[in-house]
Amino acid sequence: MAKHKIPKTNAVRLLDQQKIAYSLMEYDTTDQQIDGVSVANKVGLPASNVFKTLVTTAGTGKYFVFVIPVGAEMNLKAGAKVAGEKKIEMLHVKDLLSTTGYIRGGCSPVGMKKLFPTFIDESASALDYIVVSAGKIGMQIKLNPNDLNRVTNGKFAQLTV
Repeated sequence: MAKHKIPKTNAVRLLDQQKIAYSLMEYDTTDQQIDGVSVANKVGLPASNVFKTLVTTAGTGKYFVFVIPVGAEMNLKAGAKVAGEKKIEMLHVKDLLSTTGYIRGGCSPVGMKKLFPTFIDESASALDYIVVSAGKIGMQIKLNPNDLNRVTNGKFAQLTV
């Protein structure tokens, strides 16, 4: 099988720039199954190590990024509290690309248009590695959670229901 060159996304370029160790994994998207649990199965890793990126807003110009396990549900109250806001809500899908530079299903916490306040579920801090989107549907990045925390200026917090 010929080795094809994997196109670099903003997330990959940023990790290279900051000399952060990672590995890229590609998965098949022809079946349209791109939800986190399906992706975990496709890359052959436990869902507890595969994380999804959620972008929220607290009103005009106030955006927050949350990285939580794919099988978990975001606790918006806990998110608002760690973000120092009274209330946050999920960013509308139609605003995702213009806000982050990424699309739904391919939204990486790394390399967004701007560095938004980022919070990573505390369950990640106990893991050797986590997997997040590489910024493109069909591509994932496997890296150390502390490296992800560093590159996003993140903060570990209790974020799930």
